[in-house]
Formats: sequence, structure tokens, C-alpha cells
Amino acid sequence: MAGNSSAIVAGLTAAALLTVGVLGYQASANAPAAPHTARTDTARTALRTDRGKDSPVTPPRGSGQGPRVVYHLGDDRVWLVENGGKVRRAFAVSPGTVDPEPGTYRVTSRSKNITGSDGVPVEHVVRFASSDGTAIGFSAAIDGSAPAPDPEVPTGGIRESRADGEAMWKFATVGRKVVVLR
Repeated sequence: MAGNSSAIVAGLTAAALLTVGVLGYQASANAPAAPHTARTDTARTALRTDRGKDSPVTPPRGSGQGPRVVYHLGDDRVWLVENGGKVRRAFAVSPGTVDPEPGTYRVTSRSKNITGSDGVPVEHVVRFASSDGTAIGFSAAIDGSAPAPDPEVPTGGIRESRADGEAMWKFATVGRKVVVLR
């Protein structure tokens, strides 16, 4: 009899541990991603050097159809997608402190040259969203710098290299679809 109860206790313990493991995995897989915060120097350097590497040739699944800009928040990466799903260009970006919500937007305005909300002169500004009064869009710093945003100051500039900014400027005219994914 004692042998049977030991086997039952061992079986129940194993089942309980398996259940806890499965529930823990499901919770972590469904947890919302943390919002972007200011990047460290190492992360900014990694983003800049990543621009020279080969980019994925297809945009992420779920990014829709037709010509569009695809911005993946988790990867800090952008795809410029033409008709037929052909990727014209893909590149890494450095986000500001305010992220757009995932969804589909349209380019609402553009500016050739302005001063960014962080005081840095930028070019090829392509705006597509806003959050609590903060405009969100892509831009390239004229001096080529990546942002070092203060996490306490809301900034919506998503920085790209000057070459990527020029490609975005040519592709993302007013009304162009922008798909944001997490």
C-alpha cells in the first residue's frame, strides 16, 4: 500500500510541475512587449552597424498587401514594400521614446528639413501617427547621429541613416500605407 501512495504522489507532483511549466510558457508568450526606452551606446552602435548587413528579403507575416512601409517595433526594422510584395529596401532604425500602437496608418505629412524634438537637425521627415500630442515619424539626422533620447521627454522620431532616409522620402509619399507590427 505504501508503494502505491508513493507512486501516486510522484505522479501528481510530475503533473503539477508540467502544468506550472506550460502555464508559465503561455504567460510569457502572451505578455505584452515592454515599451521602448532610451538605447544604450552599445545598442545604438549595433543598430548602425546592422545597416550594412544583408536584410531579410521578405516583410514579416501579417503586414498586409500592396505598396507599404512596414515597421516592426520588436526588431526596430523597416521594410519598403512595392506591389507584388517585392522589398525595395529593408533597414534597422533607432526609435524615440514614444512608439506608435500596432496597426495600419497613412503618411500624413512630410518635411524636407526641420529640427527634431531632441534639438538635432533632421531631414526627410515622414510622419504617420501621433500619441498624446507627440508626432511619430521617420527621419534622418543630418549629422548621421542616432538618438540618445531622454526617457522622460516624449520623442516620436524614428531615426534612420541618411541613405535610408532618402529611400524612405522617395517611397513614402503622403497617403502611403504604414503598417506597424509588434
